Amino acid sequence: MDSLGKNIKKLGFGLMRLPKQGEHIDIEQVKTMVDMFLEAGFTYFDTAWAYPGSEDAIRQALVERYPRERFQLATKNAAWINCECKEDAHAQFETSLKQSGAGYFDFYLLHNLGENRTRVFDDFDLWNWALEKKSQGLIKHLGFSFHATPEELEEILCAHPEAEFVQLQINYADWEAPAIQSRRCYEVARAHGKPVIVMEPIKGGMLATPPEEAACLLKQADPQASVASWAVRFAADLEGVLVVLSGMSSVEQMRDNISYMQDFTALTDEQRSVLRSAQEVIQKYPIIPCTSCNYCAKVCPNEIGISGSFTALNYYTLYSDLAAATQQENWLVGMHGKKRANECIGCGQCEEVCPQHIAIREELQKVSRALQLVK
Repeated sequence: MDSLGKNIKKLGFGLMRLPKQGEHIDIEQVKTMVDMFLEAGFTYFDTAWAYPGSEDAIRQALVERYPRERFQLATKNAAWINCECKEDAHAQFETSLKQSGAGYFDFYLLHNLGENRTRVFDDFDLWNWALEKKSQGLIKHLGFSFHATPEELEEILCAHPEAEFVQLQINYADWEAPAIQSRRCYEVARAHGKPVIVMEPIKGGMLATPPEEAACLLKQADPQASVASWAVRFAADLEGVLVVLSGMSSVEQMRDNISYMQDFTALTDEQRSVLRSAQEVIQKYPIIPCTSCNYCAKVCPNEIGISGSFTALNYYTLYSDLAAATQQENWLVGMHGKKRANECIGCGQCEEVCPQHIAIREELQKVSRALQLVK
């Protein structure tokens, strides 16, 4: 951990949800956010080949504007997306180098291992290939991201001790959630002595706007702190966490994150108790655990607006406002040119790639019923 985490402060800039002007990433706003981030002493940036426009945006906003030694850049290889052979997977790396202009990657992740996706990386011998890239100086540190069971994580870490770190979904809502098992996965990684990089600490933004009862608990405990800050601090408080990624989408979010992470201090026992209470409140609501990663969208043959549909239904579940939920669905699905939940053909391809293990077809039926969609 010491050498791996040298000079890395605990907040990482996740580049999955960058600000947009219309359909395009707002490069000028990203530049401002990058400047703020570096000026505050943070250096870790996380992108991926699979995040549309992200690598190109960070080339313009960061790589072309700062000396290479000023920052650490992480990207990922998603060999299970549209790869028929190992050469297709290798091409992702070359594309990432070209799009980012980084020259090399400080952290390179085999992306979203677990279930049938793990086999793809083994069949293509990508571990040895990545180690070769590391020997060439093109990768400084090799690890993987993971969305599956602690038992599978144990198997992977035993089979691949060469992994230097693990990226896990950790947040207080998922800490004991049966579908995610954040705590148990974290404990497996630590038992193997692996530093942990945290993704989804705010659960795709859901923990920035939790149910009112939970938000009130957090606000009463610390009126000056944002609700989202509790989620990031929960993850940063864990032993062995190298960096917590926050997928920031605005200057305001960047400013807020810097305000409490620049001089991060451990949570008090009282603050941990407040978070446990908030966790109990959230567990009472049957919300869909979608984080809008949109891997499902990449494989849906009918171009259903899956994540937008789920956002709308969650809004209805949390706030019982059908008009507002319908407005959300119209904007996130209809106005973005996607087909609606009731047009799902039930093929199930989406469920094979969902990191959250959501029964997507079943949930889309619930969306159709709740929002009264008709064919």
